[in-house]
This record gives sequence, structure tokens and C-alpha cells, in this order.
Amino acid sequence: MGSFYLLAVVTAASVLGCVLSDHYHPSGPGSRTSSAKREEMDSKFWNDEAQAGIKARLERLQTASKARNVVMFLGDGMSVPTLAAARALLGQRRGDTGEEAQMTFDTFPTVGLIKTYCVDAQTADSACSATAYLCGVKTNYGVLGVNAAVPRTDCEASTDSTKHLQSILDWALADGRDAGIVTTTRITHASPAGAYAKSADRDWEDDAAVKKAGFDTNRCPDIAHQLIHNHPGNKLKVIFGGGRANFLPNSFRDEEGMFGSRTDNRNLIQEWQQDKSDRTVKHEYIWHREQLMRAKIDLPEYMLGLFESGHLQYNMKANKTTEPTLAEMTEVAIRSLSRNEKGFFLFVEGGRIDHAHHDNFAELALDETLEMDKAVARAAELLSEDDSLIVVTADHAHVMAYNGYAPRGNDILGTSVTYANYTWDGMPYMTLSYTNGPGFRPHVGGGRPNVTDEEDYGTLTWHSPVDVPLNYETHGGDDVAVFARGPHHSMFTGLYEQSQLPHLMAYAACIGPGRHACSGATHVLGQPVLLLAVSILLTFFSLR
Repeated sequence: MGSFYLLAVVTAASVLGCVLSDHYHPSGPGSRTSSAKREEMDSKFWNDEAQAGIKARLERLQTASKARNVVMFLGDGMSVPTLAAARALLGQRRGDTGEEAQMTFDTFPTVGLIKTYCVDAQTADSACSATAYLCGVKTNYGVLGVNAAVPRTDCEASTDSTKHLQSILDWALADGRDAGIVTTTRITHASPAGAYAKSADRDWEDDAAVKKAGFDTNRCPDIAHQLIHNHPGNKLKVIFGGGRANFLPNSFRDEEGMFGSRTDNRNLIQEWQQDKSDRTVKHEYIWHREQLMRAKIDLPEYMLGLFESGHLQYNMKANKTTEPTLAEMTEVAIRSLSRNEKGFFLFVEGGRIDHAHHDNFAELALDETLEMDKAVARAAELLSEDDSLIVVTADHAHVMAYNGYAPRGNDILGTSVTYANYTWDGMPYMTLSYTNGPGFRPHVGGGRPNVTDEEDYGTLTWHSPVDVPLNYETHGGDDVAVFARGPHHSMFTGLYEQSQLPHLMAYAACIGPGRHACSGATHVLGQPVLLLAVSILLTFFSLR
């Protein structure tokens, strides 16, 4: 009887709200001013802010120089709602309301949007998308480094070299530049593997996976083997990430006591070391943060860093003694690659944003986004905007929603507290929630349970509420953002296919096939030339 009475009261209040006001947009949050800064109540504040934005843009007018260095940051699963929520969390961790905060790449002068679908799928996975943004060709869901003529799991089709694709790392190496990969996932995982592998299945990370699928590893070598023995993997100067197990025999324990996963009894780490010894180049295999910090002081020519048996740990759960941060790995990679006078291409992935979303761990996903932003900030400090292009983007979206009518500064990880905005069942709901995944709570008596009463509410591994129960949350088909800073950054504006990204980066760097900035006719006017042209035109019209 009590629950029925509550439901009746809430329903009546909602109906009354429909009659007296715009029920789609409750009046509560907008009527509150306590969370606003005093200066924000003055229109001059916003006018000055806009003029400062114009000034900043004018100071970064496009130049005609080429990009000697290119760093591509990939936030795996970093959807637009993820960006907005991470930004709010950043500000709130600093004690501010949060919504006004800026991540480093938020300040980049050019922003665009890309379409992420696969040739055969409406919503992308990280393999078809990696092939698009690293090789410049859209392909099928689940395949790497091959065109769409190769169906997933078709080993024989993938052996046809005419269906193989070169990545932008190939293009950089062909131009005499250096290249490297940094990731928080297994180094053989889909996103980094797009840089070097040609595989009919993203899951064929070691020989055991290929054999389990019923294929010969001599015909279709596993992804770890390709990294160590095939071009361009064997020419990469820096390889930092996780995934030691895929390089070691299943009878062998690694430095942290974990068994390998290979069934061919091969130790690919030793084979990498032997290859570098045979080529008489200085090299070092590292597995511990302390080794990485030492390497920064005396950099070898080649570095293979595998810091976990599987993926690196989430930043908020990691052992800071043994495991480096993404920013630390990025810094060492840039310092190493910068020794090549011709320049370099570096791929950096914040890969565990995606994994946290798949488990409906909103705080971990946002924190991993902020960790990637720290890496972007370090790269921006180390590299000149005059000759180094930095591009930040995502491979696909996720289905986390940033919802409700909460007042300014409301806890981004909390409930969507609102004024006069009742739910039908009288229960609170989260500002961040997912449309599907493992966080489903069965309804009781026609209403939702109060999730804030749960014992683990607010912990790192508390599942955010969902609508559709699944073992793991899915990707989303939304467009994702692209941010660019450096030579020819303006090329990255607009809405375009994901497969254009490596071509745009290659244009700015004057590498690879197709049109380049260095061809002369396609240069964008530099600021001095532009100002001179404007001056001549003004003089001409003043004399008429």
C-alpha cells in the first residue's frame, strides 16, 4: 500500500509539472546560482573569454612547414560523452565545479569528427578501425592490415600479398624516419597490431590461437611472431606495452611468475634480442619501471618493453613501483625517436578506456582518459608546435550516457540530483549510465532498486546501471572526435571517413603515397605570406 501511495504521489506531481511547466526541461537546475563563480554572472566574462579564444586562434594560423615528427594518440573507446565526463572529473578533482575544465588536447586549434563504421559492420571494433586510421583503408570487422576482400578467419585469403596493406609506420620507415608503438594494452592487441600485422583475425595473437582455429602458423603467422620477425615490426625502435605471455612458451615463467601462452616452445623475446645482436645494434629488453627510467638516461637504439603478462593494470589499481605510466612511456619513446634528424612517427594508445567501459566501470574509464591526456601534455612539452604534428582521436564510441538535469558542479560520478524532477519510481539515477552491459539490476515491485544503498556503491569496480543486461557493454556507432596541433593541423577539421586519418598525417609529414604538403602547389599560406597578401590588397583598394 505504501509503495502504491508513493507511486501515486510521484505520478501526480509529474502530471502537475506537465500542466504548470515545460515537463521536458525542469526548471530546478537553472534556477540555482550557488555553484556559479561570481565573475560568470557578468556578461563581460563570457565576452572576454570569446575574444581570448579568437586571439589564441589568430596566433596559431596555419603554417606551410612540414611535420618532421608525428605523434598519434588513440583513446580506445574515447567517445564524446567520455571526453565531456572526463573533463568534468578533472576539474572536480581540482576542487572546481568541473564543467569548465580543459584537458590538454581540448586546447588544440583544430577539431573534427570521423565516421567509424567497418565495411561490413555498422559499429566498429578496434581491428577494422585500426586498419582504417593506420593503413588508410576501411576493412572488415575483426581483421587487421588486410583489405575487405579478406573475410574474418579466412587464413588462406589473408596470405595473398595483394590484399595486404602498408601502415603509416611503413611510410615513415621508407622515408628514413624512425617509428614506435606505446600502449597500455597487450602490444599484440588490435589497436597496436594495426601498425604492423596482416591477419584474418585479431584474436590470433599467439601460435596457440592460430592452431586452435585450425590453421597452419607457417601460412598464417601469429601477431606476436609478425611483430618480432616481419617488417615493419622488426624495424620499430620503441615497443612499449603489455602482453609478455604471447612471446613466451607455456612452460616458461616470466619475471613476475606468470606462464607464457605459446605452444611452439619459442621465446620471441630472446629471438628479438638475437636479431638485434646479429645486426650489432644497441638494444634492451625491459619489464620493470625502474629499467625504463634508467633507459631514459642512456637510451639504447632499440627498446622492447613488456611490463605485464597481459594488459597493463588500470592506473588507479597499478603497482607504481613496477609499472610505468602512459606519460612516462611516451616521454622515453619521444626522447629515443627524436635522435633521428629526419623525424619519426609514434603511435600511443590509451587502451584501457575501452576495457573499463566494457565492464561499466565509469570512474576507471574517465581516469584512463585523464592518464592519456597527461601523456599528450608531456608530448606537447617535449615537441615543438612548429615541426611536430600531434593528433588525438578515438577508434570507436561506447554506450555510456551523460544524462539528467543536475546542477552545475554536481558530482560527475554521483546521482543526477535535480530540483522538482521526480522519477516515476521515486528512485535516484546516475549522471553516468550505460545502455547495456553487466550492470543490470532487476526491477522489484515494478520499480528500480536504490543503487546508492549497495554495499560497493562508489567503489572503482561498482558497475554503473544499465538498461539491457549483457556480459559486457558494447561499442557505440557514434562519430568520434579528432584534435590536431602542429603543421597542417587545419587539414583535420570537418567530418570525414576514419580511413582519411593516415593520409592526412602523411600529407603533413610528406611521406607515403598521394598528395603531400611538400609538393608546393598544395601548401596552405603561412602567416607571414597571408599578412603580406592582405596588406597588398588593402593598399590596392586604398589607391582606387
